[in-house]
Amino acid sequence: MKKLSLSLFVAVLLLMASSAAKAQYRHGLGVRVGDSYGITFKTFLESDKALDFILNVKNRDDYSIFRLTGLYEVHNPIAGAPGLRWYYGGGATVGSYEYKRTDESELLLSIDGVLGLDYKFAGAPINASLDWKPALVLNPYTDLDEGGFGLSIRFTF
Repeated sequence: MKKLSLSLFVAVLLLMASSAAKAQYRHGLGVRVGDSYGITFKTFLESDKALDFILNVKNRDDYSIFRLTGLYEVHNPIAGAPGLRWYYGGGATVGSYEYKRTDESELLLSIDGVLGLDYKFAGAPINASLDWKPALVLNPYTDLDEGGFGLSIRFTF
């Protein structure tokens, strides 16, 4: 009976330790730079599933875009690289597309994908993500936006 209790205790400890190792941080708030710039907030629903909200602005000579993107992401460990995970997911964007020449604006809608790397610095409340985010734009025009790479730096808590 003692051996069974000890074995069960050790198994529970190992399960808790492996679960804690997967959940590297719970929330992250920071900045995102790349083709556009803005604010990002990521929160984990489970140790490997997260929601990432991105509020950003893209300014060009003839137009500007303001958008809010929500993404559902699945994170996977990379063997031999503690703190580093790769992720994929999808979501949607709603925003505003403003033409500077005419001062007109239109509703922006898209379906988004994401593929990236996520790194949590050991011993520091800092996280960095590098990802590619293509989108199928539905409005104000229909097109495949090949996306660009974005770098997010977040304070984790």
